[in-house]
Order: sequence, then structure tokens, then C-alpha cells
Amino acid sequence: MAGADLIREAARDLTHGTAPAIIAARFQHGIVRLIEDGCATIRDRHGVETVALSGGVFQNLTVLGGAVTRLEARGFRVLTHSRVPCNDGGISLGQAVVAAARMSQ
Repeated sequence: MAGADLIREAARDLTHGTAPAIIAARFQHGIVRLIEDGCATIRDRHGVETVALSGGVFQNLTVLGGAVTRLEARGFRVLTHSRVPCNDGGISLGQAVVAAARMSQ
């Protein structure tokens, strides 16, 4: 499924009066499929076996859990955040570390 298809499906559901919770769930599961398909394509082309799931989209536990489950089922080694937040908190921590290092010079 392409990203444009995912948007079209969500729009179609909306115009047909599908409940917002159903639209959201379908969209999130579509994102998981896109991640899985993208990683599989990259592995086929470049032999990549390890995937790091990082960024704000992975604050969504449905997307994170689904992606981890599907990727691991396909034999990927999956890395996720465990000590540092996957979004702005991680960026801020990195900026603080750089600032501290520069200040100590």
C-alpha cells in the first residue's frame, strides 16, 4: 500500500461516515504496513537486517508495537528507544550534551 492509498482510504471512510476511532485504527495499521513494506524493500535492495524505529511517530504505541511485532516476525532486529524519548526530549538531551561539552572546553 502506498501512502497516497492510505490517505484516499481515510478520506473515503470519512465521507462514508465511518466512526473516527475506526478511521484512526485503520490509518495506524496502514502506517505499520508502510513501515514493514519499506523496511522489506530496503533489505531486499541493500541487505539491511537491523531497523531503528526513531522519531515522533513512534510515540504512538499502536504504531510502535505493530511495527516491532511485524518486523521481528520478518526476521529484522528492531531497535527502539528505551532511555531517551523518541521525540523532542531526545533532541533536547542531545543539545544539552553538546552545549555542556562546548562549555567545558
